[in-house]
Amino acid sequence: MTRVPAVRPEQVPDGVPVLDVREDDEWAAGHVEGALHVPLAELPARLAEVPGDRDVLVVCRSGGRSAQAVAWLNAQGLSTVNLSGGMHAWEAAGRPMVAEGDHEPYVG
Repeated sequence: MTRVPAVRPEQVPDGVPVLDVREDDEWAAGHVEGALHVPLAELPARLAEVPGDRDVLVVCRSGGRSAQAVAWLNAQGLSTVNLSGGMHAWEAAGRPMVAEGDHEPYVG
């Protein structure tokens, strides 16, 4: 796999746009508040939804799918960076998450 730009959770500044490419059930369990949810398989059809005027952090569960998304998005002319370790690393670093419904957020 081609190396893509990546950052660790503790390097991510507050307010950076986040694109979450996980599936619906993973998203519902826990995600970054304010993130844009576009499952990886839908990304080509929904490319116009991804901000093109600033850097975007791309996340998945462990970093593999988001790395694929970053490689593809950057080839389309966008400026994106992968979250190293994905949402598992985000959660382990104590970064804030929200969930759909009444349960506590978690990474499934």
